[in-house]
Amino acid sequence: MAAAAAPASPDMFDEIVMAEERFHGEGYQEGYAEGSHAGVVEGRRYGSLHGAKIGSEIGCYLGFALTWQCLLQKCTDEKNSKKIRALDSLIGMIQKFPYEDPTYDKLQEDLEKIRGKFKQHKDILW
Repeated sequence: MAAAAAPASPDMFDEIVMAEERFHGEGYQEGYAEGSHAGVVEGRRYGSLHGAKIGSEIGCYLGFALTWQCLLQKCTDEKNSKKIRALDSLIGMIQKFPYEDPTYDKLQEDLEKIRGKFKQHKDILW
């Protein structure tokens, strides 16, 4: 007599049917983790580059202001006195700029004020 084949368990068929969903979920989790890591790396690289550009720009403005301040201190007339006060104002703004706090909520606003003040003084001095 032939042994009767045992009926296939429904769990085996469920595993086959649910394999696509399981693989989809696992693939999603792996992709999410890899994408998150890549996003952090790219964000760090972008932040470093952008921060270096802003630092270079601010440094240029400070160098400009300090150089002109030194040049104008030799002249004592009223016209140059006003220019020196204006340069002192620009230098003060630059020194108060929050270099080490990237979460400062008015960072862009303060940067725009410094840019405007620099353009104003550049036009006056040249």
